Amino acid sequence: MKQFTVIFLIIVSQLVTLSISFTNADQSGNTQATMTLNSFEKGGGGGGPSECDGNYHSDDSLIVALSTRWYNHGHRCFKSININYGGRSIQATVVDECDSARGCKDDIVDASKAVWKALGVPKSQWGETGVTWSDA
Repeated sequence: MKQFTVIFLIIVSQLVTLSISFTNADQSGNTQATMTLNSFEKGGGGGGPSECDGNYHSDDSLIVALSTRWYNHGHRCFKSININYGGRSIQATVVDECDSARGCKDDIVDASKAVWKALGVPKSQWGETGVTWSDA
């Protein structure tokens, strides 16, 4: 009976792990996220310089900050991601972390105004919207 219980618990834990890994991805392999508007320019309200290089960046560039878990200790610095919204898809470069220890939720793609424009989000809806994303 003890052996059956152990095997049963192992199987259940594997199923739970598998279920969790699919929770945040849609059928195309994209991860669901909340896109927020951020300024990456000095004095633009986005905080300090970017974590990836210690510099400020133009809001006219297709750039983003990712939540801490997705930023992954800088492993995504200067890598491109695909962002999908309303049937459109663009590539943006990761330049910063949206620090979850400082109040950033763990599902954020914090994007420059250039990203919002490129995705065709109506300006009246800028601020926060649902998107999906994946590594490019």
